[in-house]
Amino acid sequence: MAAVPRWRERLFGLYFLSHIPVTLLVDLPLLLPDGLRPRGLTELLEWYTATFRDPLMLQPPAWFKAFMYCEAVLQLPFFPVAVYAFLKGGCRWIRTPAIIYSTHAATTLFAILAHILFHDFSQSEQLGPRTQRERLTLLSVYVPYLLIPLLILVTMLYHPHYNHVEKRKRK
Repeated sequence: MAAVPRWRERLFGLYFLSHIPVTLLVDLPLLLPDGLRPRGLTELLEWYTATFRDPLMLQPPAWFKAFMYCEAVLQLPFFPVAVYAFLKGGCRWIRTPAIIYSTHAATTLFAILAHILFHDFSQSEQLGPRTQRERLTLLSVYVPYLLIPLLILVTMLYHPHYNHVEKRKRK
């Protein structure tokens, strides 16, 4: 049976490893009331939203906050497990949790990318990409969080290492 290329497992492991501080320092503070958010994190958020014109992070709509709650409750506990499995390499038991994670992440990213691509930000005073270049710049921030989960999904579904079904011995 073919082994998964180590570069791919390392990519997945590093993706999940990098996702831990991003989730803790950028995404989850959005769920805190303004007065409870540490000043440094507020300044980081302000810099990010001004640089990338990301309206979702400055004034997150309810649907986006729902995604952040899912990230906090469902995804964040999975990240260290995935880091271990992929950096150790060859762990077949990660298949089902990785499929669940990757389909959930891809689904949420489709909604986010559609909002960035199709929402008319020019009709409001709120922050948002106004030009095609600004939209593409903002998309470049989010697209890796779609592409890597899709690569994880394809790997888990179709690579012989993870897709191998072991035959049980009959008693």
